[in-house]
Amino acid sequence: MQTQLAPEFKDTPEGQEAEAILRKCVHCGFCTATCPTYQLLGDELDGPRGRIYLIKQVLEGQQPTRKTQTHLDRCLTCRNCESTCPSGVQYGKLLDIGRHIVDQKVERPTAERLQRWALRKGMVSKAFGPALALGRLARPVLPAAIKAKLVRAPRAGKWPTRAHDRKVLMLAGCVQPVMLPNINAAAARVLDAVGIQTLITPAAACCGAVQQHLSDPQGALAQARANIDAWWPHVESRQVEAIVTTASGCGVMVKDYGHLLRHDPAYAARAAAIGALARDLGELLPDMLPELEQRLHGQLNLPEAPLAYHPPCTLQHGQKLRGGVETSLRRLGFDIRVSRVESHLCCGSAGTYSLLQPEIAHQLRDRKIGTLNQACSDAPPAAILSANIGCITHLQSGTDVPVRHWIEVLDEALAPPQAQR
Repeated sequence: MQTQLAPEFKDTPEGQEAEAILRKCVHCGFCTATCPTYQLLGDELDGPRGRIYLIKQVLEGQQPTRKTQTHLDRCLTCRNCESTCPSGVQYGKLLDIGRHIVDQKVERPTAERLQRWALRKGMVSKAFGPALALGRLARPVLPAAIKAKLVRAPRAGKWPTRAHDRKVLMLAGCVQPVMLPNINAAAARVLDAVGIQTLITPAAACCGAVQQHLSDPQGALAQARANIDAWWPHVESRQVEAIVTTASGCGVMVKDYGHLLRHDPAYAARAAAIGALARDLGELLPDMLPELEQRLHGQLNLPEAPLAYHPPCTLQHGQKLRGGVETSLRRLGFDIRVSRVESHLCCGSAGTYSLLQPEIAHQLRDRKIGTLNQACSDAPPAAILSANIGCITHLQSGTDVPVRHWIEVLDEALAPPQAQR
């Protein structure tokens, strides 16, 4: 795709990156076939190809409008189009650039500005926990979109205390320790069972993805730098073998630190090293299988019903990790079902998307739950499993079937009978 950048973008890093991405696009339209919003809305401008044209027009000097902003807002950033694209167009990076430029040129209504500011600041704030507790108390009178997110979560079990020679760092996350605290604790217990100690540095909390996708790239970079500073002593001393994320959305972001900070001479090398060490929890699972199989041999207490599994977009399209979790769990004896249709499509969570675009998000949620139930047509699923807190909370808002992280089910299988945690 030929481009003629406007002077204000021509010599900027963002403009040069965007131009390189645009030149790879051959406007074939393969991406539209796998775009969730295009499938729902049927508008070319609500698909990747249309949004690419909108961003191209802005970069070439055309003044964006509120309509431009709306079409970019409707994108889930699921990156399904990247998995489909035969030319390797890095659409997600282009969209981040385009959204930021458009938001600088098109003023949002006051209510929208306040909502997005509250999400950027509130989700990473220390006040999030107390606010969540108050929200749960006031749940009956809150709007439906917010009420659905305030489900009560079980308490976290005990964190393992044994020391091991093998160690990993774990990103705690911003909302996960408060909303679903058992996920990280379950991961630490499973890793402990195979001789790996999990370390958490309190200074590393949010990965920066919330800011990045809400048009605050500088806020995202500041969070990335803070995490790198917190982790670097462990990395520099070679104390840890990986930086583990239990939310696939965070994993995409941390793996991208090297790219995001490539122009920062003080952080570029360290950011690249951190990104290279980042691992989704599921990436550790295959190497853990021999010991897990030995521990679970003849002792796996399986539910009578199957377990449905939803692979998050950030896992299969963002991190390009497909099939690993479900294959490994099946090898351990779990009856894991993945939908034969639309398993590649987004559930509608997409970070803050389900709060900002609830109508589209709920349509995609209900569609996803339907395909997961269809995958378990012989018996209703005992639970729906996923690998990202956003997907888990979003899907749970539309079903009475328990929705959990896959590590929690594995953790329970490893627990001694009648164990009290």
